[in-house]
Amino acid sequence: MSEPLNPRLLEVIACPRCLARLQYDAKNQRFLCRYEQLAYPIENGVPLLVAEKAEKMTD
Repeated sequence: MSEPLNPRLLEVIACPRCLARLQYDAKNQRFLCRYEQLAYPIENGVPLLVAEKAEKMTD
C-alpha cells in the first residue's frame, strides 16, 4: 500500500508541458492534467512527470 502524498506537494505540482496545476487521482495513483488531457503515473510514491511516461486520458 502506498503512502499518502504530502499536501504541500499537491499545492505546487504542475504539468511539465503546460505548467497547469495537476489534479491528484488517488484511486488510480496518478496526476491528471485536464488541459493536456494527460495522466502521469505515480510509482512507489514518486510522481513520474515525464512526457514519455504520460498516458493520454480517455473519456
